[in-house]
Amino acid sequence: MYLTTNTESLAVYEALASEIRLKIIDLLYIKEMSIKELAAKLYLSNAVVSSHVGKLEKAGVVGSEMRRINGGTYKFCFVTTEFMQIKLSPPATDINVKELSIPVGHYTELEASPTCGISTTERLIGHYDDPVSFLDPERVHAGILWFARGYVEYRIPNYLLGDQSLKELEISMEIGSEAPEINEHWPSDISFSLDGKPVGIWTSPGDFGEQRGRLTPLWWNPNVNQYGMLKVLRLNPHGAFIDGMKISEATVDILDPGATYWTLRISAEDLKKGRGGLTLYGRGFGNYEQDLLIRMRYTERS
Repeated sequence: MYLTTNTESLAVYEALASEIRLKIIDLLYIKEMSIKELAAKLYLSNAVVSSHVGKLEKAGVVGSEMRRINGGTYKFCFVTTEFMQIKLSPPATDINVKELSIPVGHYTELEASPTCGISTTERLIGHYDDPVSFLDPERVHAGILWFARGYVEYRIPNYLLGDQSLKELEISMEIGSEAPEINEHWPSDISFSLDGKPVGIWTSPGDFGEQRGRLTPLWWNPNVNQYGMLKVLRLNPHGAFIDGMKISEATVDILDPGATYWTLRISAEDLKKGRGGLTLYGRGFGNYEQDLLIRMRYTERS
């Protein structure tokens, strides 16, 4: 979540200015809970907890959904963001944004080594550990893909006009490692590049699966990847950043402003014992209802 010091972010700051609401976030970060469960943990009434949750929902920090259990209807809550970045200076008034979403199955190039697989929200595409499955035309509907070694490439269309100047490229994705079955402690060095130029490396801590992903289909095998971590990669004039932490000196200037598209490569080449691999989650899988989300921040040239 990206915050500034303007009034648009005020609802988030107000939602966080409460010890009870901070405790609610801590509890929901561990696992999803119903209003009744939260109330029991906090020794508060359901009505009081509902009021606090409502403020967190309004701020976009917490989400919820209604579920039928044993003839009753319960409101289950979950955290919607893992990190917040605050820019203390006022945002430039001349900055504009173009946004697009690229489904995880809309790759243009891919190399995958087992363990690997690809699936829609309704069925597995092809077979487990068969790289040929990634060539199936059904791949465009995929909501998850994974491999122990290899890379995946996406073309980002450049919608900027001749009088528009790119200031920042932001790429948001849910991502994790790939271990045989699941392993919470399975680090993987995942590399990012744009147009063949290295951007940086982020180390995923594991292949998460001890709990089901919030969006994971009911038919999904519990011994396969369940969810990842939401990561935000940014390139601006000051360098490349993941969740606000600098990972390299590569800047937005490595991109050709006149190109029809830019090529994003995400790779996991390290295959040592007890580490490696890559899993990408799209809509219908994991904990975040999104595909690869691209934001281009630009200014108009006079």
